[in-house]
Formats: sequence, C-alpha cells, structure tokens
Amino acid sequence: MVALSPAFMTLAVLCSSALAAPWSLNTRQHTHRIRTLPNGLRVKSYHPEATYKTFSDGVEPPKTGNSLTSSFKDSALAYLGQELGSEQLDFHSSFEADTAKHVYVSQKLNGFKVANAVAHSTLNSKGKVVAFSSSFVTPQNKPATKAKISTDAALTAVKSKLGATPTGRDTSLEYFSTDSGDLVLSHVIEARVDGNGHLVEAFIDATTGENVGLIDFTTQLTYHVVPLSKQSPEEGLEDVVDPEDKTASPSGWTTVKGTDNKATSGNNIIAYKGSKTNTTASSKFATEWKANTDPKTTSLVDVARTNAFFVANSVHDVSYLYGFNEAGFNFQQDNGSKGGKGNDAVQISVQDAADTDNADMTTPADGSPGAMRMFLWDITNPMRDGALENDIVIHEYTHGITNRLTGGGTGRCLTGDEAGGMGEGWSDAMAFWFQQTSAKVSDYTMGSFVVQDSAGIRSHPYSTSKSVNPYTYATLATKNEVHDIGEIWANLLINVYAALVDASGFDVKAHKDASLTTGNSIWLHLFIDSLALQPCAPTFITARDAWIQADKNRYSGANTCTLWKAFASRGLGVNATSRRVDNADVPAECNGTTTSPKPTSTTTTSVKPTPTSTTSDEPEPTETETPTDPEDPEDPEEPSHCPSWWPFDWCPF
Repeated sequence: MVALSPAFMTLAVLCSSALAAPWSLNTRQHTHRIRTLPNGLRVKSYHPEATYKTFSDGVEPPKTGNSLTSSFKDSALAYLGQELGSEQLDFHSSFEADTAKHVYVSQKLNGFKVANAVAHSTLNSKGKVVAFSSSFVTPQNKPATKAKISTDAALTAVKSKLGATPTGRDTSLEYFSTDSGDLVLSHVIEARVDGNGHLVEAFIDATTGENVGLIDFTTQLTYHVVPLSKQSPEEGLEDVVDPEDKTASPSGWTTVKGTDNKATSGNNIIAYKGSKTNTTASSKFATEWKANTDPKTTSLVDVARTNAFFVANSVHDVSYLYGFNEAGFNFQQDNGSKGGKGNDAVQISVQDAADTDNADMTTPADGSPGAMRMFLWDITNPMRDGALENDIVIHEYTHGITNRLTGGGTGRCLTGDEAGGMGEGWSDAMAFWFQQTSAKVSDYTMGSFVVQDSAGIRSHPYSTSKSVNPYTYATLATKNEVHDIGEIWANLLINVYAALVDASGFDVKAHKDASLTTGNSIWLHLFIDSLALQPCAPTFITARDAWIQADKNRYSGANTCTLWKAFASRGLGVNATSRRVDNADVPAECNGTTTSPKPTSTTTTSVKPTPTSTTSDEPEPTETETPTDPEDPEDPEEPSHCPSWWPFDWCPF
C-alpha cells in the first residue's frame, strides 16, 4: 500500500471536508481539534456545540402513563422528548448511580442515527430532572436517505484513503454532522491505522466515497510493586498482599469466570509483552527491579508487567467503589448480571515496540476492550520503562474512565481541543489523587522517573501557589494544544481538591472506603459523578457546572461554596464566560459579589424551564451555552510544549 504524503492529505476527525462558515476561536477550541496522528496524517476533529442546563433541586419531568410502573428511563426520555421531540430520539444507554440516574440518546432523522449529535438527561433520587444537554442539529441540507456506494466500496476507501485496515466488525449507515451544518449519510467502519495500531471509526460518504469524519479512540501517556502512593521504583518496591477489593473484584485479579490464570491476566486487566499470551506468571510477581539494568532484560519485563497489572487493577477497584462499575460502562471481561457490556478488559502492552517516549490508551465503546500501550523512554541510558511510573499508568487508565462516562459509554465525546485537553487534565489530577498520603497538599510533578528530571514532563509543577503554577482560566486563551490545556484543568481540579481537604479533612482509607466524608473522598465522588452529568464535548464551564450539580445530588450542596471559591480562585468564577477572561465572582450566598448583571456573553444564564404538569414552584435552571465571535482565525498548528531537556522542537507527550 502506498501512503499519501501528510503534506497533501488533511483528514477530518469528526469534521466536514467542506469549507465552513466562520467560527470563533472560543467556540472552535471546544468543537474542533487539529492534531497529527502517529502515522503522520494531519487530522481535524469536530463535534456540534452542546447546550447544557443544570437545575439544582430539579424540575418535574412530564407524566408518563401509569406513574406506578413508569421507570426513570421513561421519565428521562419523556423530558428529552419534550425538549427535543420524541421522534428524534434514538436511545443509546442508561445507568443508575447511587445518587443519580442517567439516560443518553442520539439524534435520529429519516430512520438513521446522527453519530455526533447526542443528548442526555439526569434524574436525582427524587425522580426530578437535574441536568440536560443536547448537541442535536438542524440540517442545512436535504440529507440523503439511500446509499449510492456499497459497503465493500467504503471498506476499500478506508484502506486507500486512510491507510487503515478494517477490523471486520459490523458496519452501519449513520448521518455525520459536519461543521458546515450538513448531514452526510455515511458508512461507519471500524479500522486500525497501519503503522501505529490506533483504533478508529471512519465515516465514508455513502454518496461520494470520500472520508468525511473519523474518530480516533486512542488517547496519548504477593505483588512486588511500586505502591500506589509512590511514583516510581526509585522510591522502592514493596510486597503488597491480597490487594484486591472484594466488592470491585470479588473473584480476585487473576481469575475469569472461575478459572485462575495465575498470571498477569484476569477479569479487569491483561498485561503482556508482544502477544496477549506472553504474560508474567504469579510465581514471578516478586521479581526485583535493578536501576542500572536494561529494562528489556527478561526479569525486568516481569517487573513491568506485574507493576502495570497491579496499578491498573487498583485504579479499576477504587474507581469501581466510586461509581465506575459495570452499569457505568467500565472495563471487565465478565460483568455477571450487573449490567453494561463485558468482554472489554483493558489490555496493557508493556514495552510496546510501536513507539518510544510516550504512552497511550484506546477507549472504544462499552463492550470493546480498552488498549493501553506503555513504551520505553530512551532519554536516559539505560532506558526507563513507562510501566514502572505509576502516575503514567494511572493517567492512561483514567482516559478510559473519562471517555466512557462522558456521553454514556460511547467513547466519542472528548474530541475537541478543549474537551480533549480536559481529558489530559482529569488524568493528571487522578494520578495526583492516588499519590496523596496526608492532608498536606504538596507541589506535584508528572513523569519525573522516565525523563530522570525532577521537573517532570509538564511546564509547571501542579500547585496551590500561584508563584509556582500561575495558570488560571484566562491562560486557556493562550493555549491550543491538548496537554497544555490539560495542565490548566488539572491544576484547577487540584486546587479544588486542596480546598475540600482543607474544609473536610483527609483519610488515607479513601482508597478502600467510598462512604467517607473527608475531603479526598468527596473530591473523587464528585470527579466520577460529574463525568456522567456533563454534556458530550464539555467545556471548562459546563464541567464546572457538573461538579456543582454533582455536589447538590450527593451532598445536598454542602460543599457548593467551597467548590465555587476554589474554581473562582483560578478564574472560573460564576460570571466566567467562553471568552476565557478570569472571573473571581462567587454566588451571593458564598459571600460573593454578584450585584452587577451578568454580561450577555456569559455562559451561565437563568432560563425558565418549560412548564410541566407539576403545579409546584420549580427552581430556575442554569443553562450553559457558548457564544461565538465573528472572527475566524486559521486553525493553529500544535505548538511546542516541550520541557527544557527535550532535544527537538516537537513533543509526542
């Protein structure tokens, strides 16, 4: 196969290839994304902008038939139908968490699903609607209703135009919404990009055979192991006895459907090198790490597989206790009768030969395995193994959590610059959470071991001190690369963590007990809860609002002012807008200054809810939307964001 030169080929990742109407930089950042895939193809991503509303104590959904037999799904769908038109709803998924119930739908027109137009509604424990989002579109064209090219022709186009090999999974016909406002009837084909193994979903125009959209599901970073509270083997390996949580992993980590594999292969994780049968036997879980030895030495490969297996299973178990479970679209081979789809344990390839100085995580929809690739880092001699740096493994697994929980298990929703950047930020913040051992919140760096530099791989340490890390919400106006954006979001969330711990304390048992009411436990609950509450393609503002609503759902708003003050301390106050200017305002009930009216460009405005059958006075919802600006700057190239030690002007991490 002859690959097309990247200089002459620009693909669309969830994007129209047609010229689009002008977009503002602010809107473009959370609906579009430009990046270069590992095989050299320049790609652009697009997802329709979402409307987002939260309703604090909630509003009554429309009545649905017999109220004694109607389910939360019926009520949520009734509300969505009231807002969007029931004829447009194509049910995708739902799940019940302990404080909220979520329903996710796609838009349906002419009998076809619109792949990148989605909506959701959330009900609280009282059955009231507390959140609603929608990116449904009104087509600017008359969409085709019949395919003119065959599935076989579309499969050929994937090979010839994308340099990708179809996986053989069933194809489908769906509409794809372009940024020009048109709907394009497309063959949807799952494939792997040749040369790097990225799992993608291609949208091939069913009329012309051209590629009009592409979703890349891959996101780029007795056991004798590095304990979770430590970052790297340089801090020492320890024996960890029976680390499995019996609620999250009742059969243990090495057993699947009653069979004990006695290796780094189980219900949640398969850690291997080269092939999925090349695992480490449990008899070698106690192998020692040697600092000055080539990591490719057989014994150190065992250490790498064992550590990656331990860390990823630990994140599985902790996140399970906090709500990322079977019904919440998690990663397990066997779900039993607990909901969701099985056969999707995370497969971890250690010392993967496809790359160096990086790590990545592929997150397809619920029911398809997650794939984590850990690479060697050749900046030092001997090389360092990313599978031995706990923060990198935690970072990558968290991409799976955020991609699955945002949008109802599709893996499609974190595609734009802003949403993709927030994905990087959530992952860094989760790594930070796991390595806290006391109420003291110290400065935190990522990736120090693999580069052998205490400064790590980010531009600044994460810190509550503005002299150490000056990033605020306004910094977002100067950044357009996902890891740079992620640093802003991660530091903001770490400041939220510090505020919650300062207000409610710390308990080291939060890893094992999700019922605690200390600040570190509250933070992780809100982290997980807010992902399911937020819209597809979230922004800093809509994600902030989801945290506020999550606190209302779980803690009756007990932490609302702590949250608002923490967000406002880094510029994301109640009057912050999509123009990315710092705002330090907090609600009046939090001793804030909100006496002046909000500007018309604000992303948070009060809107009366649509009248329902209830006669009680309902609270006004908070609607989140993003204004657009008349300017249409050129799509920026990804800037250099490299640390000082990196010898080139580009960075893969």
